[in-house]
Amino acid sequence: MQISFPDWLTPQFVYITLSAVVAVLIWIEGEMLKKTDGKLPKSKLFKVSSLLDTAWFFVSVVMLYLVDLTPLAIAVPAAYGVYTTFGWVYGTRLLKRKGIPDSPKDLVIPTKYIAYSQSFALVFFALCLLVLTAPWLPIAQS
Repeated sequence: MQISFPDWLTPQFVYITLSAVVAVLIWIEGEMLKKTDGKLPKSKLFKVSSLLDTAWFFVSVVMLYLVDLTPLAIAVPAAYGVYTTFGWVYGTRLLKRKGIPDSPKDLVIPTKYIAYSQSFALVFFALCLLVLTAPWLPIAQS
């Protein structure tokens, strides 16, 4: 038995939609960190979301190579890759200034890094919406 999917339900559509969800999760993580003054929340949602954010980097790299994305859609995994790579560098530099703690319980995420992540989340979400709505917008399509 063959299951047929609607024409719009492509790997690109699924990836971009899930990327928008990841953007929302990044925003929520930032809000949770603000409430705990940068200390890692003990919330299960935070742990799962953080794991998903990290895994999404690898998913994004795979998407660049395995799925035929439109030229505009290529911006989504590219942006996520740049954000993650720069985030690792930026976060490490911020932590080195204060000193790396001995225990994860003592780790405090700097407010500058939280702002960086939430700023990216807003822009990334908007990019995902643009890519999803592009077929209906009066812009040049390749």
